[in-house]
Parts: sequence; C-alpha cells; structure tokens
Amino acid sequence: MDKIWTVIPAGGRGQRFGSAQAKQYQSLLGRPVLAHAIAPFLGEERIAGVQLVLPGEDLATGVWHQLLGAVADRLLPPVVGGAERADSVRLGLEALLAQGALGQDWVLVHDAARPCLRSQDLHALLDALPESPQGALLAVPVADTLKREEAGHSLGTVDRHHLWRALTPQAFPLGSLLSALTHAKKQALPITDEASAMEQEGWRPRLIRGHSDNLKITYPDDLELAAAILAAREMGGAA
Repeated sequence: MDKIWTVIPAGGRGQRFGSAQAKQYQSLLGRPVLAHAIAPFLGEERIAGVQLVLPGEDLATGVWHQLLGAVADRLLPPVVGGAERADSVRLGLEALLAQGALGQDWVLVHDAARPCLRSQDLHALLDALPESPQGALLAVPVADTLKREEAGHSLGTVDRHHLWRALTPQAFPLGSLLSALTHAKKQALPITDEASAMEQEGWRPRLIRGHSDNLKITYPDDLELAAAILAAREMGGAA
C-alpha cells in the first residue's frame, strides 16, 4: 500500500473560544490540546509523517515548539497556513509533496482542536483505506431530533434518517485532494471539510463509524468535557 501521511491544520485562532491564546494551545490535563490531537498519529506505525500547518507568527516566534516540547521534534518541518482552513490544508499537502510524498499516497487530515480521537477509531479508518478508493472519513449518525428554524422559532422537524455528523480524520489520495481544494478555491466554492471538496468533484467517500466523544474544542466548556473524557479513558484503560 502507498504511504500514509497526516496533515493537521492549526492555523486558526478560534474566535468563538474567546481567549487571547489559540484554543489548540490551551492546557488540557497538563498538555496543549494540540499535543493530544497529534499523539494518536505519532503512535501509529502506518503513518509516515505528520505535517503541522501553523500561523506565521507561531512559526516565527517558535511558541509552538515551546508548548509542544518533545512532541515537536517528531513532526515534519511545519509550514505557514492560509486565511481559511482549506487554504491551510492545501499548503500542508503542497509541503508534503515538496518533502517527497507522492500524489497517490494517502493523507489523513485531522482537526488540531480534536484531542480525544480514539486509537481504535484511527485504526478502523486506516484498515478501511484499501477498500475505499474514493476516500473515507470518521462520522457518527445524528442522534438528536433536528429542527428547522426561522426567526428563533421551530418550523418543523428534519428527517434525520441517513444524516451523519462528519468528524476527523478524513482520508483521501493526496494528489486528488490537492486538486479538489485548488479547484474549489478558484471557483470560490464553499468548503467546510475535505469531504465536501471531494464531493464537489463527484467523489462519494466512505463513512466509517467513529465515536461521538471525538469532540472538537469550540467553546471553553468543551475543555472541561474533553478533560473528563480523557481522564475517564485513562482510568478505564480504553484506547
């Protein structure tokens, strides 16, 4: 099988988090959120390398290295990100190609603010790649009742059958994903995740069922929930 790489876009500041420090650097059980997000990939022998994409200021000052400590030394040389998440992912893919990755290699894209990825979910995604030529992503079926809103009032209930919540990592052939993101930028297409870029190209990626505790840190309260998840996992010995 071709090599498998990981890109972690960490170029955002997390405006909704409401802190002067970027949410990926917030302390979570004594380590930055970003260190937790990176850990599953560094511990997976099938991953050839991890490409971090950072704000230019963080790269210039070296604050990322200071905060990540020993973890930083196990990463590929980081690169500066772009204005939007999709731009940062694209720049990360280009950096991988410049460092010897091939277009047919697989790349996993994972959110820097998702510190609770289970190793078993990562393994399930990797195991699925040989039978997923159009890519694959972790996801969970929507469990809550969904409402359609207008002016703060419910207009009706949305059928949740066949609806899933997209998580990360998301996996695609490197060259194909780069082409899709480049095309989307040129056409000013709305891209919310890597799968949406590929879907614009007609791809139908496979959904690999993950766990809902693979949460994304968006608000300060999410840090408390992530801490509880990780602490319970450590006590229970869950992967």
